[in-house]
Amino acid sequence: MALFSDTTTVLPGRDTAIETSQAHTINGHSLHPPFPEGHEEIVLGMGCFWGVERLFWQQPGVYVTAAGYAGGSTPNPTYQETCTGRTGHTEVVRVIYNPNQVTLETLLQIFWEQHDPTQGNRQGNDIGSQYRSAILTTTDAQLDAAKHSAAAYQQALNRSGKGAITTEIKPLDTFYYAESYHQQYLDKNPGGYCGLKGTGVTCPIG
Repeated sequence: MALFSDTTTVLPGRDTAIETSQAHTINGHSLHPPFPEGHEEIVLGMGCFWGVERLFWQQPGVYVTAAGYAGGSTPNPTYQETCTGRTGHTEVVRVIYNPNQVTLETLLQIFWEQHDPTQGNRQGNDIGSQYRSAILTTTDAQLDAAKHSAAAYQQALNRSGKGAITTEIKPLDTFYYAESYHQQYLDKNPGGYCGLKGTGVTCPIG
């Protein structure tokens, strides 16, 4: 689904990738492919990517995480450009995980429970299309599982009197890395901002 019907409003971006980090500050793993054989990738948007990245790098079975932008039209966007809402991207975290150590259902359960997927183009005080909720998949099985989990969580939300899920669920087009200072931001700045806040409703999967 295109975010902008008037393509003249979309920022042009650039042909080359912006500069970013090479290795994860905590485990030293490369932020860039190739990743170990047998590992899988899913890209998740839950609002400001600082807290989201920390949430997932702490999960056993997650090999590496990286902050970035996805879901829009502008190639190789910068943070400043994404914040205008004119790239179409949302802030996301690339999660590379070992499915033999952590299930996709566990990651999806964390996703649904640790933010509010009913808020549309915002998370709490962070307002704009760059903060919208998203699950961007890399396999057909992930796409099916994500849709199934959304349906299950919507039923739970309904029972609790909550609103409709607004999360985008679709195959990943392109993941663009965020700038170096955004990578593992809350490791470098332990007292930094984290806006994650769930609905308090348990997701009945996993």
